[in-house]
Amino acid sequence: MSKLYKLDYESPIGVIEITGTDEAINSIMFSEQDRSVNNKLDETPIVLENCYCQLDEYFKGERREFTLPIKYQGTDFQKIVWNALTSIPYGKTVAYKDIAVSIGNEKAIRAVGNANGKNKLSIVIPCHRIIGSNGKLTGYAGGVWRKEWLLQHEKTSSKGITTDYGI
Repeated sequence: MSKLYKLDYESPIGVIEITGTDEAINSIMFSEQDRSVNNKLDETPIVLENCYCQLDEYFKGERREFTLPIKYQGTDFQKIVWNALTSIPYGKTVAYKDIAVSIGNEKAIRAVGNANGKNKLSIVIPCHRIIGSNGKLTGYAGGVWRKEWLLQHEKTSSKGITTDYGI
């Protein structure tokens, strides 16, 4: 079993805890704990350092896609949904139904929502880009206020990219 490492990234919307091994990132989650960032960079695998740098570029508006080795931890259905989420372009939103249709199971809207809520790779697997079919923001594990911030961030840093926050 591979050793698990943690690295904290202080984003504009709170501390993000990056967890992974020497080979891949396992989770990227907002931490609700009130703590100061204390990283031991001399012990941190390059995979986590790369994730840290890519998140920093994202928050600076310099990165729209992530190129990280990731390890999905979920059911086969969840992995299919999460893979479909990666096809949503930066600065765009889609409804749960759109993802259900894209995976060939248009009646699985609630199951897609469930899988979306279990995503442990925030931002990199862009579950924040999923909205309700009525165009309204729906739940987000990091809090709806963060979802709104992330969508606004992508909208304002999408120089030259057409953005549509509706269906």
